[in-house]
Amino acid sequence: MKIIAGPASQLLASRVARELNMEPTLCEFNRFPDGEVYTRILEDIVDDVTIIQSTPTDADLVSLLQLIDACEDAPTITVVIPYMGYARQDKAFRSGEAISARAIARTIHADRVITVNIHEKSVLEHFNADSFDLDASHLIGNYIRSLGLEDPLIIAPDKGAIALAESAAADVGIEYDYLEKTRHSGDTVTIKTKNIDVTGKEIILIDDMIATGGTMAESIKLLRSQGAKDVYIACVHPVLTKNGVLRLYNAGVHEIIASDTLEKAQSSISVAPLIADFLKNI
Repeated sequence: MKIIAGPASQLLASRVARELNMEPTLCEFNRFPDGEVYTRILEDIVDDVTIIQSTPTDADLVSLLQLIDACEDAPTITVVIPYMGYARQDKAFRSGEAISARAIARTIHADRVITVNIHEKSVLEHFNADSFDLDASHLIGNYIRSLGLEDPLIIAPDKGAIALAESAAADVGIEYDYLEKTRHSGDTVTIKTKNIDVTGKEIILIDDMIATGGTMAESIKLLRSQGAKDVYIACVHPVLTKNGVLRLYNAGVHEIIASDTLEKAQSSISVAPLIADFLKNI
């Protein structure tokens, strides 16, 4: 098997290859003067291939499609999309809207597709391949345990992320809870933990991804005002657009913890072992 790294996942693919005692296949990525992307694999493709490429931008999606096309002679093609762009647009909210996640998934033609904590698992049904979603929450839980916090509490920002918080907490024996929003009037809202007092605790706010950081920033301020000792942010996918990092630190976050599904300065956890273990068993 060959490991082929897309331009958005060079480090992660190299880590996966190392886990498998392999070297990633060299590729060339460039742009034409008109802005079109150029992709070339610098080795002959005669073995099974695994392409690893996140798609945070449209150009990254095009690069992935080009890599798949360049591997058309491979016996089997496995595509790993650690972070899939457009996955949040999984339904039409208004008449005439595209279901963008479905549209993107239908462009991927491979033998199997692997994602990591995709925002909506229903998207997997739209791939023209066997599809699997890997869960990195236990990696986050293990990292939290390694911090040696005195009185940690994992909190989901809403009920939608409670499964992620529960999974991250399960293996390491940490309590977990979620934030509950109560609207008292048109412009008055209170947010508080559902069951557990945060006073004196080291809080880890966890979600699958952080984009602008606006909701998390408000949650940090709230938890600190309620007596939390420190507040950490943990996520699988550090999208962190615009001034998201500044917004979180201005709100008083102690540390931003994230994986390398998107390769950012905050990516202190690698999902490479998770991906490599799956590849070993297919």
